[in-house]
Amino acid sequence: MSPPPRPAMVDLLARFEAALAARGLLEPGEVEARIAITDRASPAIGAAMVARAWTDAGYRALLLADGRAAAEDMGVTMVGSPPLGVLADAPGLHHLVVCTLCSCYPRAVLGYPPHWYKTAAYRARAVRDPRGVLAEWGTVLPEGTRVRVVDSTADYRWMVLPEQPPETLGWGAERLAGIVTRDVLVGVALPVPV
Repeated sequence: MSPPPRPAMVDLLARFEAALAARGLLEPGEVEARIAITDRASPAIGAAMVARAWTDAGYRALLLADGRAAAEDMGVTMVGSPPLGVLADAPGLHHLVVCTLCSCYPRAVLGYPPHWYKTAAYRARAVRDPRGVLAEWGTVLPEGTRVRVVDSTADYRWMVLPEQPPETLGWGAERLAGIVTRDVLVGVALPVPV
């Protein structure tokens, strides 16, 4: 029995890749390698970056100055990715990331965006009523805390560096990374020690 015919789009893609390779614009296996990099990306990468920033002042400074370089220092390939900005929460200041146009998201360090991040409801309400959105997530901020909503764009992606919970001082990086979720990294939640 012969295999089923390949869909026309697969053949078209194969021809396109072959044409790019023939012109020296694409190395053999480059597309598959980029797909593998994208598939490996997950919020665990961003969590490890935060945990390292909490335990290493030099890395924290790099992360805040140049998120892309900080990601690459953790072994993340940022080739082809927009710059990565990192927003440091502080006493009296909390960041919330949204993409008002579509779903711009730092995939290299957070993986694929969750469905809710792409919805028109989240995108609109995060700007109009950020405290209401946070409340729906069960995120209660101290009285007087300012919420700064930051728009991720096709030109610049953002993630949050939350404040380290004081009761976690002295924890190792692996344990710290365990309390940093994807939701923490976009600002809808706070790290909760467990």
